[in-house]
Amino acid sequence: MARWLAAPIYVGLIFCLLMLLVILVKYLWLISTRLLTINVHDAVVATLSFIDLALIANLILIVLYTGYVSFVSRINIEEHTDRPAWLGKVDFNGLKIKLFASIVAITGIELLKAFMDLRESGHVNEAALRWLVTIHAVFLVTTVASALSQLLSEKAERGSH
Repeated sequence: MARWLAAPIYVGLIFCLLMLLVILVKYLWLISTRLLTINVHDAVVATLSFIDLALIANLILIVLYTGYVSFVSRINIEEHTDRPAWLGKVDFNGLKIKLFASIVAITGIELLKAFMDLRESGHVNEAALRWLVTIHAVFLVTTVASALSQLLSEKAERGSH
């Protein structure tokens, strides 16, 4: 029964999705009011921001569904047409790789937005740029190391059988 103590955390993740939806609506309003005067740089940064929101929402959904199904309770939607194909097939290692890959994509987009701003403004905040590159590199190395670890673990497991 202790597993049900984690259920409110998943409700919190649903709240996070609602929060992102509100941010999306606010950002859509902001962009739409400037649509006729927006330049290419701002359009690209806005597009990257929308992609960033989508990746974060996907990340939340992956954690929400996989975590709930793995640790709290089953979700009986086996025959439903909207059932995600990966639901019930992603184990901890698969979840870890998906999480890391999403985080690498998110940090990559943030880095790209910073470079776009740098190109547009010509102003360089070297410390901030250095941190963005470092954070992205750390997550990239962590993702590759995790994937390699999983691959070696699976190879060792196949070799022991």
